[in-house]
Amino acid sequence: MATAIAETRAIWALVRRNFHLLRRYLGWELVFWFYNVINTLTIGLIGFTMPAGAERNRMVVYLAIGALLWNFLSILFQEVSNSVQWERWEGTIEYSFMAPIRRLTYLLGVCAWAVLYGMVRTLVVLIGVAFFFHVSLKGADLPGAALILAVSSVPFIGLGLIAAVLPLLSTERGAQATQVIQGVLLLVSGVYYPVSVLPHWIRWASVLSPATYTLTAVRRAVLSGAPIHDLIGVSVGLLASGVVLIPLGLGIFMMAERHAMRVGSLKRNG
Repeated sequence: MATAIAETRAIWALVRRNFHLLRRYLGWELVFWFYNVINTLTIGLIGFTMPAGAERNRMVVYLAIGALLWNFLSILFQEVSNSVQWERWEGTIEYSFMAPIRRLTYLLGVCAWAVLYGMVRTLVVLIGVAFFFHVSLKGADLPGAALILAVSSVPFIGLGLIAAVLPLLSTERGAQATQVIQGVLLLVSGVYYPVSVLPHWIRWASVLSPATYTLTAVRRAVLSGAPIHDLIGVSVGLLASGVVLIPLGLGIFMMAERHAMRVGSLKRNG
């Protein structure tokens, strides 16, 4: 019990540390928030190219859901990889890795911050969308959509751990290299279009992406009012993929860490 309490306090300490880092670079964060709001509104406006009516409202909501969820999932990637990159810049990464906590605790602390920050930032964007677009969400199952959003964090934490390997391997541009993974997910997951429009030679990749199931389930909940009990299967599937991806991501990260220590690149500032 004492060990669990100590590890939980360490996770909370890492969340607080990243919060203070956000305060330090608050100006940049406000720029990113503003861009996310404008980007989501711009994508939603594409739906207004359709004739007025229920189908237009449906398309606007369809596109807005894609933009909102993609913002949330992108934050999970960026915050985890940027945390490693920031520690390189500050010269503290070796001290963090030498701290008397498990490596999983360190990474879960970073990921917990990413989830909390992503939810807050997504809520801000959602408020901006609600004020800008006057579309009806009557009949939408918002608790079901929130459930899917919460459980989708689990597999994306695993993917975030894998992406965090890149800043360890590349001291200068590792964090930017995570955009390759994000770009592939953006292409195959049906963020702004159904995966059925993808060419057959790449459509199979959508089956492997957790984002595909997250987007489909959230859109079912919001657009069709699918009740929570109809979304349980997707929720269990997302959690199961997280059970696989988190240990996989942790193992890959620790291998990359040992490699960086062996070649002496861990202490270099990017």
